[in-house]
Amino acid sequence: MLIGELASRAGTSTRTLRYYEQHGLVQAGRDANGYRQYDDAELRVVHEIRSLLAAGFGLDDIRPFVACLRAGNDQGHVCPDSVVVLRRKLAEVDGYIGQLTEIRQQLRSQLEQAVEELPCPTQSCRA
Repeated sequence: MLIGELASRAGTSTRTLRYYEQHGLVQAGRDANGYRQYDDAELRVVHEIRSLLAAGFGLDDIRPFVACLRAGNDQGHVCPDSVVVLRRKLAEVDGYIGQLTEIRQQLRSQLEQAVEELPCPTQSCRA
């Protein structure tokens, strides 16, 4: 399929596909006239890339997932190198959750203190 058809089927732009290709994530053959030609497997690769980017993975982190698909696997996360990346990303997310939990507790404490100190003659402003 041509780049426009792949872009349409993948829900992305031709510019994005060229960007992925420049970074070695998407592979295209070339017709005699120089047009990029993609096989159907690239649609699955593009979906995997977009899904991982949406989850916060960087392009370098995505490479093992693409390699896993290219090795003939139905899913990009079933290979050892992908598992390493998943573990690292999970640890990163857990760290963010811990930081956000601490920030939430600080904000809640500050809000409770502020509400207690509000000069308010009725309970309506403390709700």
